[in-house]
Amino acid sequence: MENFYVFIMMCILLILLPGPDTAIATKNTFLVGKTGGLQTMFGTCCALLIHTTAAVLGLSAIIVKSSLLFSIFKYAGAVYLIYLGIKTLWGLRNREVAATDEMPAEYKYENKSCFKQGFLTNLLNPKVAVFFLTFLPQFVNPGHDTFLPFLLMGATYTILTALWFFFYIYLLNQISAFMKKPRTQMVFEGITGTILIGFGLRLALEKAHN
Repeated sequence: MENFYVFIMMCILLILLPGPDTAIATKNTFLVGKTGGLQTMFGTCCALLIHTTAAVLGLSAIIVKSSLLFSIFKYAGAVYLIYLGIKTLWGLRNREVAATDEMPAEYKYENKSCFKQGFLTNLLNPKVAVFFLTFLPQFVNPGHDTFLPFLLMGATYTILTALWFFFYIYLLNQISAFMKKPRTQMVFEGITGTILIGFGLRLALEKAHN
C-alpha cells in the first residue's frame, strides 16, 4: 500500500463534502436529538463496512460494470431519497406547530428509523461503490494482493466518517435549542426536504460508469 497519509488526507476532504449522508444526519439530529444523529451515523458506517466488504470481494466491480445492476441500485437509492424528502415536506403540511420549544411528540419515536435511514441512504447509493472501486486502487501497489489494503482503507474511511459525524452531531446538538423553535424547525424541514429530493433526482440522473 502506498501513500497512506495522502489517502487519509483525501478521505478527510471527501468526508467533509456535504452529501445525502450529511443531510440525513442533520435532519435526524435536529428533529430527534443527539441520539437520532448518532443512530444515523451508525447506520451510515454499517453501510460503509458492507461497501468495503463488497469492494474486497470484487462485488462492487460487478455492480459498477453492469448497467442493469448499477441502474437498480441507482433508482432504488433515488426513490428512497425522494421519499424521505417528500415525507419531510409532507410533515410540514400535516402537523400544527406547537407554541412551545419542545420537540413534537411524533418525533420522540422517530429515532427508531434513524439507523435505517442512515443505512439505506448510504447502501443504496451506487456512487459509493464507484468511489471505492476508483479511489482505493490508486493507493495500492500494482500487481500486489488487494485484500488487506482494501480492507484497511475501507475501515479507515469508515472510522474517519464516524469521527467526523460524531463531532458534527455534537456541534449540531449544541444549537438544538434554537433549532427546536417551531418556526426555525419548519424552515429547516422545508430546506432539508427539498435538498433530499434534489439529491434523489441527481442520483437518478447519474450515468453508469463503464
